[in-house]
Amino acid sequence: MKFLNGKNVQTIVIVAVVAGLLFLALSGYLTPVFNLTLNPLVSFESWLSVRYLSARDFLTAPRDVTQLREQNAILESQVTQLQTQLIQMEERLGEAQICFALLDFGRTNPQYEYVTATVIGREISPFLQYIIIDKGSDDGLQYGMPVVTQEGLVGRVDAVIAAASRVKLITDSTSVVNVLLQTAEIEAQLNGSLTGDLSLDMIPLDETVEPGDVVLTSGLGGNYPPNIFVGQVLSVQMRDNALFQTASVQPIVDFNSINAVLVITNFEAVDITPLIPE
Repeated sequence: MKFLNGKNVQTIVIVAVVAGLLFLALSGYLTPVFNLTLNPLVSFESWLSVRYLSARDFLTAPRDVTQLREQNAILESQVTQLQTQLIQMEERLGEAQICFALLDFGRTNPQYEYVTATVIGREISPFLQYIIIDKGSDDGLQYGMPVVTQEGLVGRVDAVIAAASRVKLITDSTSVVNVLLQTAEIEAQLNGSLTGDLSLDMIPLDETVEPGDVVLTSGLGGNYPPNIFVGQVLSVQMRDNALFQTASVQPIVDFNSINAVLVITNFEAVDITPLIPE
């Protein structure tokens, strides 16, 4: 027992305590103690981390309101520019589609020569029905030349200057077009009106005309070439004691939305008025 001095006893006690603590820890008896001791430390560390990140974001984020407003104005300007470019692209696409359609009409009717023109003015009222196009005598246009779109007949050149022309529409009250009803092969006259409506006159009483019949130019009268699409019959009227039937016609061309036309330049209109007995 003389060998067990104070230092040896202290060492033995420490080793015993450590061994006991290890045994208790490994056995799970100290887990409640660890939770009670470490949880507050973990919570404090999480709280401190959140506050640190918030402070860092506050210090590093832009705090200049004027700068933010300038950035917002720049973004709004870019959005406006993109919207303008989109509108311009849609307009160009529409123009390209019209050009392709006019070109297709020219290909299907290769016997004619054409000048393409853009509509730069229009007058559609109870008294006048015409459009102004941007081609004139400098481009070879002359009075009386027929005007069409990819859909069908528009009218004919009524007045010409060097850089522009006036086109009288077939809906004008003074317009008369000799036509042919394709299905029944009946010749008639297509007349405009003050209201812009189209009507067929001079239809013989013994001929049968049905709604939906296709109306084409006949080529008679010398004003228009034959076989240009004009429209379709809407309804037929037969009055008592009348010498002829009449019919209303729906034009194939939408005259309120014409943007471009083709002028047939190699067709020479013939004025046969002096040959008609008075």
